[in-house]
Amino acid sequence: MQTITASQLSEWLGKEQKPQLIDVREPWEYALCAIPGSINIPMQTIPSRLNDIEEGDVITICHHGMRSYQVALYLEAAGLGPVHNLSGGVEAWATDVDPSMAHY
Repeated sequence: MQTITASQLSEWLGKEQKPQLIDVREPWEYALCAIPGSINIPMQTIPSRLNDIEEGDVITICHHGMRSYQVALYLEAAGLGPVHNLSGGVEAWATDVDPSMAHY
């Protein structure tokens, strides 16, 4: 598992081959703010929704990067990936990439 900064992810999303963005926050958090193109699979549902995650590069996302770190380790152990955790989560994205995004 690797980590990726919000700025690095923003650059990657500008390229042709985009990673799959898995936001592991709760639905109410996802409704407040989300990185465009991400899908919401709450942390506790990951084991039952592994089939919803496509092959290839996966970025895990949460509020500050802690829950997504745990999910990234889990996904890597399950044989998915390469897996990258968004360091600082959506808070870093809102600060470094999209200042119009809601903070909570």
